[in-house]
Amino acid sequence: MVTNNPARRHLTIEVWLVLALSLGQSAVYAVVNLAARLATPTPLSQQSTTMNSSRAEMPWLDLTYQLLAIFFALVPVALALYLLARSGSRPFADLGLNLRRPRHDIGHGLVLAAVIGLPGLGLYVAGRALGITVEIQAAALQAVWWAVPILILRAIMNALLEEVIVVGYLGTRLRQLGWASMWIITASALLRGAYHLYQGFGPFIGNVVMGIVFGWYFIVRRGGRVMPLVIAHTLLDVVSFVGYQLVPDSILARLGIG
Repeated sequence: MVTNNPARRHLTIEVWLVLALSLGQSAVYAVVNLAARLATPTPLSQQSTTMNSSRAEMPWLDLTYQLLAIFFALVPVALALYLLARSGSRPFADLGLNLRRPRHDIGHGLVLAAVIGLPGLGLYVAGRALGITVEIQAAALQAVWWAVPILILRAIMNALLEEVIVVGYLGTRLRQLGWASMWIITASALLRGAYHLYQGFGPFIGNVVMGIVFGWYFIVRRGGRVMPLVIAHTLLDVVSFVGYQLVPDSILARLGIG
């Protein structure tokens, strides 16, 4: 527990810098993006966003850009783990970001994915019906052999980026700053919801709920680990990204998915 003012100040600055380089930056852009969407005469329900799109017309160049984007998106994760290690902790052991309990982590990851996945889909459909959620195109890559592997890598990237920084790193640092568990979970959940605001209000609500569940699992639950959260998040995104390309257009249309 950090008690002296200089140490608290340094940790506070560190947290803001890590967030500004990662998902805090994404949250600011998402808020501005939502404001821009609301400022147009077109209703949210008639707008769309694409989550995984091509970055170049030439396949080899597109693949290069995709791999570079994944690599550099994970740099803040490495930075957060490095900063935790510099402060005397054992980040992989303390956060439970390892493979020492595979059966436990996979089992809990599957349960968490089920708990979040089905209600999340229902909330998206409801949000589309209420006109508070944009149409989400989960994948729009070219028809190339590496499309599915890239989507899986992006799912892993998202899981590591969000769960390590928003749950593991932020939860650890805020606890060291003396925050109560309830406020840590609230801050983590609101941040998770904020960087999804570009998708509309429905995904914001859904991700806040997801943040509360994941935050409780890691911060309050005894023996909480980040790895089950990474597994659950990866599964959710793989189903969303890859399954999106396999589901017939007629079914997607009924669900209000582009």
